[in-house]
Amino acid sequence: MANAFLFLLLLIFSSNIIFENIHACNQSERSSLLFLALTLSTPQLNWTSADCCNWEGITCTRDGWVTHLQLPSKGLKLKGGIFPSSSLANLIHLTHLNLSHNSLSGSLDQTEFFLSLNYLEILDLSYNLLFGVLPSSLPSSHIRMVDLSSNRLHGAVPPSFFQQSWNLTSFNVSNNTFSGPIPSSICRPSSSSLRHLDFSFNNFSGSISSGLGKCSKLQVFRAGHNYLSGSLPEDTFNSTTLEEISLPLNSLNGSASDGIAKLTNLTILDLSYNQLSAVLPLHLGKLSKLKHILLDLNYLEGSLPLSLMNCTNLVELRMGTNNLGGDISMLNFSKLSQLSKLDLRKNNFSGILPRSIYSCKFLKAIRVSYNNLEVQIQPEILSLKSLSFLSLSMNKRLTNMKEAMRILMGCKRLAVLSLASSFLGEEMPNGVEMAAFNGFQNLLILDLSLCNLSGIIPSWLSKLKKLQVLDLNHNRITGSIPSWIGTLPSLRSISMEFNLLSGNFQRKCGHSLCWYLKKLQLK
Repeated sequence: MANAFLFLLLLIFSSNIIFENIHACNQSERSSLLFLALTLSTPQLNWTSADCCNWEGITCTRDGWVTHLQLPSKGLKLKGGIFPSSSLANLIHLTHLNLSHNSLSGSLDQTEFFLSLNYLEILDLSYNLLFGVLPSSLPSSHIRMVDLSSNRLHGAVPPSFFQQSWNLTSFNVSNNTFSGPIPSSICRPSSSSLRHLDFSFNNFSGSISSGLGKCSKLQVFRAGHNYLSGSLPEDTFNSTTLEEISLPLNSLNGSASDGIAKLTNLTILDLSYNQLSAVLPLHLGKLSKLKHILLDLNYLEGSLPLSLMNCTNLVELRMGTNNLGGDISMLNFSKLSQLSKLDLRKNNFSGILPRSIYSCKFLKAIRVSYNNLEVQIQPEILSLKSLSFLSLSMNKRLTNMKEAMRILMGCKRLAVLSLASSFLGEEMPNGVEMAAFNGFQNLLILDLSLCNLSGIIPSWLSKLKKLQVLDLNHNRITGSIPSWIGTLPSLRSISMEFNLLSGNFQRKCGHSLCWYLKKLQLK
């Protein structure tokens, strides 16, 4: 019995030794990690134990090879600003390298670093201070994700960079200063796994080369805030898995092709701030999954296609600052039950603003200013419980200001109200009908300029404690400037020039009350 007990103890002891030996890290890699720690100025890593596999951010195989080095958001900085490529290059079994959201500097153009990591799958060095150009190729044919965003990298992306990118699914170099063309070699039959491409916020130029259609699994393509020109290649619409195309703030031109109707999985289409022209695709409504359409600030013409109302998942529709027109009353917004933002400003739309808009119960912002619309404030607007932004300026004249303001003060969340060039020649509502006024408690901006309004500055404005901007210029308001204006605690800008006001506002206001004003126009 005693011999059996001793045998059991020996077995447990030897198992522990084997277990420890399996997980003990390789000593040469431990030395490389310690050298890495020595290159860091702050903060110090608590890498002191004998087994580096137990260190923070380190994962090993059962044989003790380091596979994961993950130290994101640790405030890491380098002594001398030289990227520790030599010490990292010795970790030849590394599959995951994540040093993102630190303050690491230095150049990535280190051949020994990139060429030795033959098993690397994840490379995340985003949000650092790295500079220089990219090496000639990716380090590994196993690599699946590369994120170098938000650094100071520059130069062109080498055409050979993706030669071994057979398993690459995500490539993000946004927010750097890369230049030259977007590499056409990124999409090949051998790179059919690609799902996410982000080239935004750089200095890329030239036209987008054809070839995106070869990325048969591509879901996200972002290249906004660059200097890209030309039109979107037709073969892009062969990537029917695309869920997002975001190319704002470029110089893209040409028409929005009917081929876009093939992208039935698209949820985000952002081509704003470009030079697109011609008419909108007739069958845009086939993209029933679309949630965000951002086509503002282009040169688009024609009318909104009726099929657009079939995009029943729309949350945001931005078509402002184009040359669009047509009778907007032909559109039935009642199908767009999820719509939150509607921007049709600065176009040539005509007709009556349809009451079906009030069926969009989640609307937070309506901007239809600078059109030829017939707009009247209807009581149904009160059904929009989340409405915080309303701009109806510069359309055909609204009438009955007293009733309109009575209705609008029931919009409890309204923060921005712009009714410039409306209610031509009416009297500013004041007196008994507004005595019980208790609306606009969240109003930040009120624009009643260019209305040719008469009467005095109404006393109900004194109750708008959150008001920051008040624009009453180009009216026929008379009387003196009331002293209570100087007591509005949040007011930052007053514009009341070109009226018939009297009195010295500065004297009534006093330095103690109006020191915070950033803009004061009373001419």
